[in-house]
Amino acid sequence: MKTIVRTKYLDRMIELNGTPDIKIITGIRRSGKSKLMQAYIEYLKNHFENINIIFVDFMDLAYEGIKEYHALHTYVEDHYQEDKINYLFVDEVQMCPGFELAINSLYSRGKYDIYITGSNAFLLSADLATLFTGRYIEIHVFPFSFKEYCQYFDEAGDTDQLFDRFAIQGGLSGSYAYRTEEDRVNYIKQVYETIVTRDLVQKYSLPDTLVLQRLGEFLMDNISNLTSPNKVSQMLTANATATNHVTIGKYIKYLCNAFVFYDIKRYDIRGKKYLESSEKFYLCDIGIRYAVLGSRNMDYGRVYENIVCIELLRRGYSVYVGKLYQKEIDFVAQRGSEKIYIQVSDNISNPDTFERESSPLLKIRDAYPKIIIARTKHDKYSYEGIEVYDIADWLLRE
Repeated sequence: MKTIVRTKYLDRMIELNGTPDIKIITGIRRSGKSKLMQAYIEYLKNHFENINIIFVDFMDLAYEGIKEYHALHTYVEDHYQEDKINYLFVDEVQMCPGFELAINSLYSRGKYDIYITGSNAFLLSADLATLFTGRYIEIHVFPFSFKEYCQYFDEAGDTDQLFDRFAIQGGLSGSYAYRTEEDRVNYIKQVYETIVTRDLVQKYSLPDTLVLQRLGEFLMDNISNLTSPNKVSQMLTANATATNHVTIGKYIKYLCNAFVFYDIKRYDIRGKKYLESSEKFYLCDIGIRYAVLGSRNMDYGRVYENIVCIELLRRGYSVYVGKLYQKEIDFVAQRGSEKIYIQVSDNISNPDTFERESSPLLKIRDAYPKIIIARTKHDKYSYEGIEVYDIADWLLRE
């Protein structure tokens, strides 16, 4: 299977080299966490001499005998080398019960530069502060971006063709190895179903997966729509899946904790405050939507909105849904002192559609950039201070 260097993530690992924190690589199942760890190990081997790399992969039967935290601790200590920089890498750490006790003890000794990965459902952002008493830094890995997709398929057609494929196939690169569409879709579906019917059920001891499955499908079918637990529970109950808003609220949290969905809250632009009512949920990778739902309700405007949202998160922005009077701005993206107002659409060649997308932006009175991202297939242009981008072109820019 072809591989590419995921430069952004590798650069971040290199940037953190030697810092005292525990480096924790998180992300949805099959997003490339283990491959990133391996790429970083190769980098260290190629650029440093006086180092000692201690690597444990709990998916490998060779390490079966140390799947107990005392044994893991002893193994690492036995492989420590004086007068060298000692790096510790543990892949699929959740397969060792009590792993946090061993990792915290090793961290407290100050002798190791520690990096770990684990299943997305067992190494959750929400759990890290509880698991690790020492300092840690989370390196969050997303599925392939469109830019990485183009690198992978560098010989396979022009940008427009690649984007049309990406909007269906998504960024779970393990699916690219399959020759038939059926096998590719089945791979993605199995990744998703493993998270929902195994990882989350095991993590939270859920008695029944039906509500969780129907909830996931509902959220996929309603990306970019304002959603609340009460609304979802009413819809599912009306469609013969009995539940309530409390259960739905918990299950939505579980899906977001496992990085399957990202919740995007609302922001009142005029009042400059966050709103606690309905929020929007975006899928971690648009390829999952097609694999699970097929071409049902294939609204490309909403598909593109999902792609843009995940790309903004990938680029390190905090993202909100903007509200201005009775108008909605698809995204308010903030990164440090930077702020961008963004509208996303499919086709804006119709004057009425363009007016609908541009008018909310024109009502914003501050000087921050305002952009429309759509499937224009044209070079970037400006309209009354609004920058208009073709989505494929915008995704390839930094």
